[in-house]
Amino acid sequence: MKNREEGMTLIVKTITRLTVGLILLYGIYIVLHGHISPGGGFAGGVIIALSFIHLTLAFGAKVALKKLNQVRASFFENLGAIMFLSIAVLGFVIGRYFFFNFFPEKGKPFELFSAGIIPLCNIAICLKVGAGLFAIFLALILFQKTKETQ
Repeated sequence: MKNREEGMTLIVKTITRLTVGLILLYGIYIVLHGHISPGGGFAGGVIIALSFIHLTLAFGAKVALKKLNQVRASFFENLGAIMFLSIAVLGFVIGRYFFFNFFPEKGKPFELFSAGIIPLCNIAICLKVGAGLFAIFLALILFQKTKETQ
């Protein structure tokens, strides 16, 4: 019997090559425009994690781990948590309460960059959620592989 290549069929791999970049770009769009449209850090983080999960399902765990392994996923998850906490504490230090909006431009209609700290919070939540979901998915894959070898 031939040694079967890891991953799915050639058709699935080809479609994945074409769509995974678009899915990742759409997730970034949702994160960056979350303060003026429905979406934000959580929804964008889930979409970004799904782009990496799509790679894993189509090409196998080895290819996806080359793009984003467990150490990198853990780093980005911790970076998101530290960034979110830093925004809160910085608001407390500059102002008088947590998550104080310390940017000078606040709430000008039709101005993309007038949302204050909300885009920064969305980016931090995106890093935390996206890397966390992908790390959970990797843990489930590795747990399944260790269970199969026993």
